[in-house]
Amino acid sequence: MPATPVTPASTQRPIPILVYHQISEAPPKGAPFRSLYVSPSAFSRQMALLKLLGYQGLSMSALLPYLRGEKNGKVVGITFDDGYRNNLTHALPVLQRHGFSSTCYAVSGLLGKTNEWDQGIGIAQVPLMTADELRLWVAGGQEVGSHTQSHVRLLQSDDHTALAEMTGDRAALEGLLATPVRHFCYPFGEYASQHLAMARQAGFQTVTTTRRGRSSAKNDLMELPRVPVVRSTSLPVFWLKIATAYEDRDRT
Repeated sequence: MPATPVTPASTQRPIPILVYHQISEAPPKGAPFRSLYVSPSAFSRQMALLKLLGYQGLSMSALLPYLRGEKNGKVVGITFDDGYRNNLTHALPVLQRHGFSSTCYAVSGLLGKTNEWDQGIGIAQVPLMTADELRLWVAGGQEVGSHTQSHVRLLQSDDHTALAEMTGDRAALEGLLATPVRHFCYPFGEYASQHLAMARQAGFQTVTTTRRGRSSAKNDLMELPRVPVVRSTSLPVFWLKIATAYEDRDRT
């Protein structure tokens, strides 16, 4: 069977992988991390703009041929971290309306509970999807990725624990959903070089980070940058983030 041709990186269109957390109205001013809330109306406008501009919103599985340089097109990855219920209630109908797919990174040990990892810094506790709700997400044309079993800090975990959190979460989610789970996201955006090797060992095809930037075939699939979308992201800035080098600047 002939090998799939690879598009030269120099001619490939940059690939924004959007990262969202909560699709909900923000809590009152002064609440910690209000920026991680994107209102349902703002999310709807952003997805409509993508469609108007000719972009196709894709899950990480659907995006993989583009990340490998096997395809080149006007595509955007759409990801959601943590598995909040408001992703299902507010984001799913919008994604379906435009024919978009996405990947939601879930924490298997906290399904049906709340974002307990945030309690220590005062972030409001919000429901996470249950197993049945994750199944509705998948039935709605979306994808589930892994985010460890307990939203662990990998840099504070020994190697055995870190690998077990990855492999255990993947196995648990695959058992619940009866579908492959091939994509991972580092909790808190924290990782070291050994975690890239662990992600490969755990069988993941891609891993996303919180490092800012658009992706291309030059990126290591085990540490893909993403484009953050936050409460204050206006539509003009949203366009800058996906269509220009706005997010590609050196921020070191």
